[in-house]
Amino acid sequence: MKEVDKTTLPIVQMAKDNDEFRQVLWTGDNTQLVLMAIPEGGEIGGEVHEGHDQLLYFVEGSGEAKIGDTTVAVQPGDVSIVPSGAFHNFRNTGSAMLKLYTTYCPPEHAPGTEHETKKQADADE
Repeated sequence: MKEVDKTTLPIVQMAKDNDEFRQVLWTGDNTQLVLMAIPEGGEIGGEVHEGHDQLLYFVEGSGEAKIGDTTVAVQPGDVSIVPSGAFHNFRNTGSAMLKLYTTYCPPEHAPGTEHETKKQADADE
């Protein structure tokens, strides 16, 4: 999917419909909007973003968020806040895809980035 040029999107439905590990929807000067889908038993992978805050909005499935030293369950309707410099990882602990959308401030990925799987994303980074 090419980056969108609309200013209003049905983001929750778009996230529910997405089956790709990562899909960058929109990139501005200061913010980026990305869809993600984590398969059963999968994870985003532990990482730290220096200079980037991240918000993750969960819309389907269940999982576990580890941010710094804190680990909590996540479900639809939850938002996880990851400040710049904090170690974080998100795992799918449910029996279906964990679907979410996330914002990076400032942008983290190249505009238009698409990764069908985590393996593909890891190879690209």
